[in-house]
Amino acid sequence: MTPGARREVLGTDQAGTPGPGATSAAPDNGAMAGGVPTDDAPVSGSLQKGAGGGNRAGAWQPRREVDPVALVEEAGDSGDEVSLRPRALQEFVGQGQLTEHLQIVLDAARRRSQPVDHVLFAGPPGLGKTSLAGIVAAEMGVGLRITSGPVLVRTGDLAALLTDLHEGDVLFIDEIHRLHRAVEEVLYPAMEDFKLDILIGKGPTARSIRLDLPRFTLVGATTRTGLVTGPLRDRFGFVGRLDLYDVDDLHRIVERSAGILGVPIEPDGARRIAERSRGTPRIANRLLRRVRDYVEVRAEGRITGATAVAGLDVFGVDELGLDKVDRAILDALCRRFSGHPVGLTTLAQCIGEEPDTIEDAYEPYLLQQGLLLRTPRGRVASGRAYRHLGLAPADGMLL
Repeated sequence: MTPGARREVLGTDQAGTPGPGATSAAPDNGAMAGGVPTDDAPVSGSLQKGAGGGNRAGAWQPRREVDPVALVEEAGDSGDEVSLRPRALQEFVGQGQLTEHLQIVLDAARRRSQPVDHVLFAGPPGLGKTSLAGIVAAEMGVGLRITSGPVLVRTGDLAALLTDLHEGDVLFIDEIHRLHRAVEEVLYPAMEDFKLDILIGKGPTARSIRLDLPRFTLVGATTRTGLVTGPLRDRFGFVGRLDLYDVDDLHRIVERSAGILGVPIEPDGARRIAERSRGTPRIANRLLRRVRDYVEVRAEGRITGATAVAGLDVFGVDELGLDKVDRAILDALCRRFSGHPVGLTTLAQCIGEEPDTIEDAYEPYLLQQGLLLRTPRGRVASGRAYRHLGLAPADGMLL
């Protein structure tokens, strides 16, 4: 068949017989040969197999345009998690001093019609650093791009992000202390002068060019402030530290989240969940979901003080917010080693966890609660840990 011959290409079977829905013919312009687009034809669809597994060589299906941001109905279970995030600074609960300072910075930037200075949020995980980054973008009415430090491996990765920003956009980099050194060096002139230095070529023919970038706001988040290098930290115009929440603030967060999720909850039930949330909103929302599951299956669907305690006990969360691993650490120190100092590696082997996991995920809260002591000789359980486990303290231990 010559390119000039008119032919049916939509809805044809292998024999060339028009199938159901065959309504159009290919134009006589050589753009398609045998149902396959040539280099001169715009690509507006894709060839797919027909129904029943047969190859329909001419079945040209239009592509579905995909939005880069998932809709709530497409997000599945994560839609609830997204909806629980506050979208305005007035909705953000807790961190009163930080939110007051941030409100002043945002209002001043809006009055000057300028982008916000670069912002660094520091604090333990789950306290709302990502939520605050979204709030900064929402309050300024600009776009938000989200990435993380470990993802930006090459300088080209960062360059692609920066050159795709629009005026005033917010670029959020989570775990910014894990940026590669080479990537961090490229970030310095971008933050200060809004310039991007790119090296083209290699060897004697290499040359450097400088590109202009739109004025943007970099929002960084870190759980390890000490690992953020001095030159990078000094380039942030506002540094905010997030602290653990008190029970009253967590109580308000649980009630707000329950309202969004449509869960009937009484004040006493919300307080019981808040008391066991380890000062962290992320944990509070997670425990709320587990209690919701419990009351839907084993209660009447309403969270009261009694049903909240019963549900949390079923999932192994005690009155101090300790879970199974926390209690295993204290039990090993109190029972197995009888109050003697224990090294981190030995302790990790006893409970079947990695030393880094114990040091980063479990020890901080145990230290804050006064249940664990770090000594030059190793880890030691405190008198409060013995009382919490219902054990008699070791000989010579100060209560």
